[in-house]
Amino acid sequence: MRISAKADYAVRAAAELAAAADEGPRTSEELAAAQQIPRKFLEAILTALRSEGLVVSQRGLGGGYRLARPASEISVADVVRAVDGPLVYVRGERPSELDYQGPAAPLLEVWVALRANVRAVLEAVTLADLAGGALPADVRALLADEGAWTHPQ
Repeated sequence: MRISAKADYAVRAAAELAAAADEGPRTSEELAAAQQIPRKFLEAILTALRSEGLVVSQRGLGGGYRLARPASEISVADVVRAVDGPLVYVRGERPSELDYQGPAAPLLEVWVALRANVRAVLEAVTLADLAGGALPADVRALLADEGAWTHPQ
């Protein structure tokens, strides 16, 4: 599974908004500078987040972007879906829409299990968790496995 640059940038920008929630709206320039995101790319991302109801924008002096809901109510999965669509695709299709035959038949269950695990992590982590620097215990437990940090040979 690959996380697109768009999804990575979207989550980082949303985490910045979560961290600045008490400070008022943040401009795209401020968000881009804080997370070293190309501004034009970020503006397209913010437009997608706004159309999905995750952020709102305010024009004029003191304007910018802010989260549409409390950071504790927006998961990383929500942000990724807003900019990239479903979390796990196989050949451009959702795993539940696939059909395999013969010895490959169990592969469908592998893809569905993968999707379930991706969901379990990304839906468990909220923007408030990121902004607060504290991941949920079940996500931290996955990080305790030394193999999580290494690349298989």
